[in-house]
Amino acid sequence: MGKTATVRARIEPTLKEDVEKLFNKMGISTTEAINLFYRQVKLRNGLPFNVVIPNKTTEKVFKDTDANRNLIRCEDADDMFDKLGKGVLGDVV
Repeated sequence: MGKTATVRARIEPTLKEDVEKLFNKMGISTTEAINLFYRQVKLRNGLPFNVVIPNKTTEKVFKDTDANRNLIRCEDADDMFDKLGKGVLGDVV
């Protein structure tokens, strides 16, 4: 069956532009991306990703990082694992 249905949606212009640049890097059109999304929804019988509401801890981390607060900077992966191992990040490990 040929493609005969039309999908119309309003979207923020900046979001559209940014995402279409990503599609272009992937070598796909917006139409192809929408078709991929629809096919995944059909295959999974639902959204192809989890939709969750952040809890209070996650919201605080988002706000802190946006405000550049409570960040631990690492030079590289080895530095990060050293800091994790020494408990600098708390009882993460």
